[in-house]
Amino acid sequence: MRHNKVINHLGRTSSHRKAMLSNMATSLIIHKRITTTTAKAKALRTFVEPLITKSKDDSTHSRRVVFSYLKDKTAVAELFREVSPKIAERPGGYTRILKIGNRIGDNADMCIVELVDYNEAMLGGEAAKTKTTRRRRTIKKKGEVVAETKAPKATKPKEEKIEKSDEKATGESVQEEK
Repeated sequence: MRHNKVINHLGRTSSHRKAMLSNMATSLIIHKRITTTTAKAKALRTFVEPLITKSKDDSTHSRRVVFSYLKDKTAVAELFREVSPKIAERPGGYTRILKIGNRIGDNADMCIVELVDYNEAMLGGEAAKTKTTRRRRTIKKKGEVVAETKAPKATKPKEEKIEKSDEKATGESVQEEK
């Protein structure tokens, strides 16, 4: 039974697991997105998110603590200079795991791990949604068009439809009045 067994050992020794997670965290910080198996991604999330939280406080002590985990100067510099200012107001949840299916060779569940604030496609999608407006014709009186958004050829059949609907509503022919 595996009661209270929190850590997924990933079939590796402790030193191998620590080195692997350190390398994966370094790659994630530098490249902002990596592809891996789902089990490794979940283990990486618990490894890298406390380091990102530590990077919010830019002090010598926090830099040394993060360096003791990552063991890479460029990754530490990238984390403190570029990543931490961008996630400063976020209270947690710095990574996103997107499942992409199974690997062909061994049918392992694969996923993409990415830093949340660095996905331009998702951020751009939200900005596009807020900027869109509905464009439509507004009709002030019977048959009178105030603003047109389409070509004049397209408006003629619509005017006929309006006249026919007026005809049905009043019981009279609009063309007889003219």
